Amino acid sequence: MFCPTKMFVSSYNTRNHILCFIIALILTLTSLTESRYHHHKEKHKHNSHNHHSSKPEPPSSSISQPPTPPPGPNDSPSPSLPPSPSDEPEEDNNGVYNVIKFGAIGDGVTDDTEAFKTAWDSSCSNQNDTVSVLLVPYGYTFMIHSTIFTGPCHSYQSLQVDGTIITPDGPEAWPSNISKRQWLVFYRVNGMALKGAGVIDGRGQKWWELPCKPHRSVNKSAIVAGPCDSPIALRFFMSSNLTVEGLMIKNSPQFNFRFDGCQGVHVESLHITAPPLSPNTDGIHIENSNSVTIYNSVISNGDDCVSIGSGSYDVDIRNLTCGPGGHGISIGSLGNHNSHACVSNITVRDSIIKYSDNGVRIKTWQGGSGSVSGVTFNNIHVESVRNPIIIDQYYCMTKDCSNKTSAVFVSDIAYQGIKGTYDIRSPPMHFGCSDAVPCTNLTLSGIELLPAKGDIVLDPFCWNAYGLAEELSIPPVWCLMSDPPTALQGALVDKCGSP
Repeated sequence: MFCPTKMFVSSYNTRNHILCFIIALILTLTSLTESRYHHHKEKHKHNSHNHHSSKPEPPSSSISQPPTPPPGPNDSPSPSLPPSPSDEPEEDNNGVYNVIKFGAIGDGVTDDTEAFKTAWDSSCSNQNDTVSVLLVPYGYTFMIHSTIFTGPCHSYQSLQVDGTIITPDGPEAWPSNISKRQWLVFYRVNGMALKGAGVIDGRGQKWWELPCKPHRSVNKSAIVAGPCDSPIALRFFMSSNLTVEGLMIKNSPQFNFRFDGCQGVHVESLHITAPPLSPNTDGIHIENSNSVTIYNSVISNGDDCVSIGSGSYDVDIRNLTCGPGGHGISIGSLGNHNSHACVSNITVRDSIIKYSDNGVRIKTWQGGSGSVSGVTFNNIHVESVRNPIIIDQYYCMTKDCSNKTSAVFVSDIAYQGIKGTYDIRSPPMHFGCSDAVPCTNLTLSGIELLPAKGDIVLDPFCWNAYGLAEELSIPPVWCLMSDPPTALQGALVDKCGSP
């Protein structure tokens, strides 16, 4: 049976289904389009970031920094990093203390004293290394004032001088509140090396030209007053286990080196130079020191090449070249101002002395006491030397020193293989011993000394000297007396005792 109402309802439902299908299809297509757009946008975003990161970033600083660590899982800021070693000026990782990193400028004009002192204090207090190196670098000139570098230190100190160190330029540039007697002082340092290929320049010219210096004055009374205060370039005081090696020291205002109250000193391959007329510029002076070796060095100056003062013993000098200029190798002067002096066990060997006022010398003042004993001069070559062998117990800076009844006792002195030429202004051998205290047990062997000019051979000079020429010498030594009186020998025994 046909029913119109049913037909209407059925037609209505069909349109609904078709409409729903069309709406669903539209929504699906829209969703797919948005999804494709989003995917494309994200892909473009990532590609753009990668392209940007491939460009080099300019450095944020001229100082190299460690790389920044990648961000953490929550992209939280990374913690601050400790400074790199290049940011820490005080100390290198290997125990090297470079004075530049402590503020030294090294232009030869700026006062670098405080930088050197701070660097020394840091190096001396280092407990992390067995050796601390205080570096004075090559290519710089450091001007520093009078300074005392004080120990004891926690580690062995190595002062490596590869650059140049200079003093203030003369007395006028020296601060009035600082002593003019010394420049660089090392005090109570037990274990140290001063070495390098650098230069230590005392700039002594203006000091030498002071009118009060003996060689500058025509008034002899000025000479009696002695030299003016001038700084010793390098002084080691009450120190031990020291090595000084390889440096050039030039133009010191006064002594170049002074070792005072030191034990265990080794000097090697030094070059010390000053003009022949520079006053009191002793190359190396030793006082109250023992176990000292001085090897393979060259010294040309205006005073003693090496001088050995009171309280010194166990000194070995070998392969030294002295001159041109200077006063040779000296023991003394001893006994000044009636003082007591003791020197023993000294050996000088395998050395050259040329164009000098003296060769090997022992000099004492009248009025002193004590003794010089156990000295050997062996295999010494002299060239145009005025007094190749000399003992002078009348040493005096003026011409009016009075005779005195006491003197330093000189005994057990051996001269072996002293050969070469001498300046004929003085005899080749001079033994001027005290009237009251003679020299005893002088022995000579292998002596060959000829005049540097001409054919006249001068005789040796002896005064109150006892000894023996063990073989024929040139010139012959006939003036030595033998066998001093027994009573005299007993009175002279043990003037100083064992060191």
